[in-house]
Amino acid sequence: MRRQAVSSSTIASVGYDHAEHVLEIEFRNGRVYRYRLVPESVHRELLASPSHGRFFNTRIRDRYPAEQVG
Repeated sequence: MRRQAVSSSTIASVGYDHAEHVLEIEFRNGRVYRYRLVPESVHRELLASPSHGRFFNTRIRDRYPAEQVG
């Protein structure tokens, strides 16, 4: 999945698979997680958020099924 870099102290890059509704996040520590069943609107809001890390913590973390892939 292609990810785009974001300006964040905790998140390095973000990708989204529109067909599968999978959000992929690479953290600054090098870990990569995939979050399933994420609506496209949540992906758009994450990218538009002034604080990607805060948005992740309040709107994504512990809300969607996740797996570490890297």
